[in-house]
Amino acid sequence: MQAADGKVVAFHFTLTNDAGEILDQSDEGSGLVYLHGHGQLIPGLERNLAGKEEGDQFSVTLPPEDAYGERDDEMIQTISRSAFQEGAEIKAGMQFEAEGEDGDTVVTVASVEGDEVIIDGNHPLAGLALTFEVEVAQVRDATEEEMEHGHAHEPGGHHDH
Repeated sequence: MQAADGKVVAFHFTLTNDAGEILDQSDEGSGLVYLHGHGQLIPGLERNLAGKEEGDQFSVTLPPEDAYGERDDEMIQTISRSAFQEGAEIKAGMQFEAEGEDGDTVVTVASVEGDEVIIDGNHPLAGLALTFEVEVAQVRDATEEEMEHGHAHEPGGHHDH
């Protein structure tokens, strides 16, 4: 069975940057599970998984536009320390959830300068070419419930929404 729209795909991956440093990898065991054709993966990765079958292995390097996009300087903002909870320790590298135009988003503290906090709403991997080493573990038909919900359910379990 091939990965295609309406199929649930489980795969293992290792993600590296241009320098070959490991940025992320799937957990031992189950790997990552998604419903193909529902935009749950970055575009270039889902495109490269299309047509793959259980046991297939491949490597793909994606330019930023097929991964997490280019960095956008407009997503860097300076806000007042008073916007944070009083007494909270704020330092570079911390991440917070913030309300954005498209719903909640994660922002990273770029730096703290006195009473000003510079936050960056870009995805931490924006602007990077990324290499994925992938092994397809399973491809199966999505259940009716998964199609209705628009995402895969973990093996043996439904979750409440």
